[in-house]
Amino acid sequence: MKLMEKAPAKINLALDVLYKRPDQYHEVEMIMTTVDLADRIELEEKNEDEIKIFSHNRYVPDDERNLAYQAAALLKRRYHIKKGVGITIEKNIPVAAGLAGGSSDAAATLRGLNKLWQLGLSLDELAEIGSEIGSDVSFCVYGGTALATGRGEKIKHLTSPPKCWVVLAKPVMGVSTADIYKRLDIKEVKHPDISSMVDAIAHNDYQMVCKNVGNVLEQVTLSLYPEVSNIKKQMKKFGADAVLMSGSGPTVFGLVEYDSRMHRVYNGLRGFCEQVHAVRLLGEQSTLE
Repeated sequence: MKLMEKAPAKINLALDVLYKRPDQYHEVEMIMTTVDLADRIELEEKNEDEIKIFSHNRYVPDDERNLAYQAAALLKRRYHIKKGVGITIEKNIPVAAGLAGGSSDAAATLRGLNKLWQLGLSLDELAEIGSEIGSDVSFCVYGGTALATGRGEKIKHLTSPPKCWVVLAKPVMGVSTADIYKRLDIKEVKHPDISSMVDAIAHNDYQMVCKNVGNVLEQVTLSLYPEVSNIKKQMKKFGADAVLMSGSGPTVFGLVEYDSRMHRVYNGLRGFCEQVHAVRLLGEQSTLE
């Protein structure tokens, strides 16, 4: 038996870090939303009691370093599953990009294996399991738009943000999230106004969403990688309404309201950056159907 699951990318409309916790994680407040750029996960039941990862992308590990592998292994252990699974990952989300590609693959694997192995778990239960794999996995189980707190695993669902285009541009290098957090000096950051962003989304106010984007990790990544700073400048120059780095980077996104302006931003960036995508905000939550 085979089944497919979609694994959408996410962007951070706002990302704040409050303090470092005793468990060495950081306490965060983030507003995340999914976009229409997705990996495709194919799950195939195997009689052999093993997990196999298949991908044509050389940057995707095929062993326990892979978060989808970890998701399958966790479900197998917890629910004493004696069957195996083949997980084929068709990678469309750039790797190590600040778009939660690996976390979304893990979340899609949890949702898919819940069906394949007939576990009967709810999205809430899957999200709780996902929190053991990585901080973004809980959000990715649900998708949609949410305020994430704690280390990212506490999820409060929000309505969908105003419809618009999102232009994503990723420079060639990857960024280590752990390294960026390690270099962050919380005393020196300008904290985004999370509550104003929540209000802007609640009132479907595109201009206020654009006004309140913010990411405390941005200044760290920009200081280390001038290419990211250059992409931000170009995106603004070509007319994006709001420009921000997603997660720990290096991907930069621009929000654009109108089709004509989106084409101008997209085409302009193609000269500076190999990986450029123009996608819509999704905003809708996943289901177990």
